[in-house]
Amino acid sequence: MSGFVTNEGKQEYINSYHEAMSYLPQPFESKMLNTDFGKVKLYKFQEEETPDKTPLLLLPGKGSATPMWEANLNDFLKHRPVYTIDLIGEPGLSIETKRIKTNMDQASWLKQVLEQLPEEEINLLGLSFGGWSAANLAIKHPEKIQTLILVEPVYVFGPIPLKMILVSIPASVPAVPKSIRERMLSYISGGAEIDESEPTAKLIETGMRTFKSKLPMPEKVKTEHLKKLKMPVLGILAGQSTMHHSEKSFQIGVENLRNPYSNMVLFEDASHAINGEYPEKLLQTIEDFLKHIE
Repeated sequence: MSGFVTNEGKQEYINSYHEAMSYLPQPFESKMLNTDFGKVKLYKFQEEETPDKTPLLLLPGKGSATPMWEANLNDFLKHRPVYTIDLIGEPGLSIETKRIKTNMDQASWLKQVLEQLPEEEINLLGLSFGGWSAANLAIKHPEKIQTLILVEPVYVFGPIPLKMILVSIPASVPAVPKSIRERMLSYISGGAEIDESEPTAKLIETGMRTFKSKLPMPEKVKTEHLKKLKMPVLGILAGQSTMHHSEKSFQIGVENLRNPYSNMVLFEDASHAINGEYPEKLLQTIEDFLKHIE
């Protein structure tokens, strides 16, 4: 199953995780949820002045965990409560106890997480691989999902370019030198230099080095499945992304999302690291969409 390669690596990661979490608002609630495939670390963030609206549930990207939302969380909390989780099978505090073998398994444990939330509905937001996880869940188990927000999702509106796949293969091997992982992260982020003093960047690099994921490869979402999504969908893509052909992916979304409230938005100058590059614009785009639905 997915897990840390060594106990020393696990402890190093946990230390980096807690350091990165210290930059986030204090969680209103923190707990472990049981699912058929493992234990899921869940946080709820809610400030005293947070409006009583349908909450967001945030799914992080590949190799990431809750601390990756540091650039966005305070802004989101001005408008509504926020749940975050660490994905099973990825670096974080969630623990895989039964091997996740299929995309149906991926949707199954996420469905069980949503079932344990007290709210009748949630707004599901996924970034990158988390965007695929969100779409995969919405296709297989749409219950409780009021809206689906996909930020730079992979394998949803188009395939990952071959160059990106080739670049990422060596970086996924824990024994590969740190410099290669950093070059891959820089390439994903549109050429930005990786700052080791930045807690989230440090955490992601540590996870790549100490954790081995055994998750199945995501299946590309078929256009007929996009057409069947009944909830409003907001797709946000980066014009300079290395994870897909942006304009082609944008057009696929425009042509296949059928709910009249669905919308596709393209941030022309953004890279795949869109949530850190344009936090205010991202917030405004998401809140405009949710206000329209509400």
